[in-house]
Amino acid sequence: MKIIVTGGAGFIGSAVIRQYIQDTDHEVINLDALTYAGNLESLSDVSEHPRYQFEHVNINNIDEVRRVFDQHRPDAIMHLAAESHVDRSIDGPADFIQTNIVGTYNLLDVAKKYWDGLTGNKKDSFRFHHVSTDEVYGDLGETGLFTEETAYEPSSPYSASKASSDHLVRAWHRTYGFPVVITNCSNNYGPYQFPEKLIPLVTLNALEGKPLPIYGKGDQIRDWLYVDDHAKALRLVLETGKSGETYNIGGHNEKTNMQVVKTICAILDKLVPDSDHKPHEQLITFVKDRPGHDVRYAIDADKIAKDLGWLPEETFESGIEKTIRWYLDNAEWCKHVQDGSYMRERLGTGEQAS
Repeated sequence: MKIIVTGGAGFIGSAVIRQYIQDTDHEVINLDALTYAGNLESLSDVSEHPRYQFEHVNINNIDEVRRVFDQHRPDAIMHLAAESHVDRSIDGPADFIQTNIVGTYNLLDVAKKYWDGLTGNKKDSFRFHHVSTDEVYGDLGETGLFTEETAYEPSSPYSASKASSDHLVRAWHRTYGFPVVITNCSNNYGPYQFPEKLIPLVTLNALEGKPLPIYGKGDQIRDWLYVDDHAKALRLVLETGKSGETYNIGGHNEKTNMQVVKTICAILDKLVPDSDHKPHEQLITFVKDRPGHDVRYAIDADKIAKDLGWLPEETFESGIEKTIRWYLDNAEWCKHVQDGSYMRERLGTGEQAS
């Protein structure tokens, strides 16, 4: 199988590509614009492999997207390319509208016309896998879980843009019969994550003795999913999921932000016993909550378990320690990925929106 992965130099996309190249015989074309969060160093282990190719293309450039399809003739596409950080969407929503909505339309337009020209088994087996987020469902409340039937109530410019792209994908299936699958995942964490996200941000700040910013009271609850577990689920859905279906992917690990930060601090106390900043928990600093902050997300992943046989392998306790150890062992990657466009500054105050 030949697969186009958009956003393949990003956190989740690079995990998917590493697995495809290392664990299967599939060919992968990585289509990525290499914006601030894209980093080809995350693919250094597979970059020279004959089944891997990189295309430096922005999904907003529809002519280049069309060229990639015409040149590589894929059997499937996994669409991960997106602006993905809520705080950035508050400060600058325009990029999220352009990439997540218009960019997804461009891919659908090109992929659907490409699919129209296919015949036989190649046409029957083609899939467009759209990767989305649980944030499209909005704020869950104290009880219950998001299911595939939960109504959309996005709260941020980011989640609204992803909800819009989900609706476009479903419309292409309903209107044109275009073969799609959609996944909505909970919060990912693990190696190679860009350090604007909570876990790498707190880890790197703690190592340097910098404040560990906690929004509000730190009582926001998220379901944490280890990135390699997510990548395995994405591959399974692409290859065996039923056309037109949505699958929610969660880690069964509900934790408050405060619990996550305190866990990181405790692990660093153990793994870096000679740190000048122990106990690292003393670095916790409470900051003003971001606008429109959802309190709780939690995924019901029964459907993907029952229909496709997927279950997460990592607990939060095992996955978070693996993650911290990776950041400790890969200081050069952390240094290189921070090229000046993001230096762990506070984002999402709502004061820079255009």
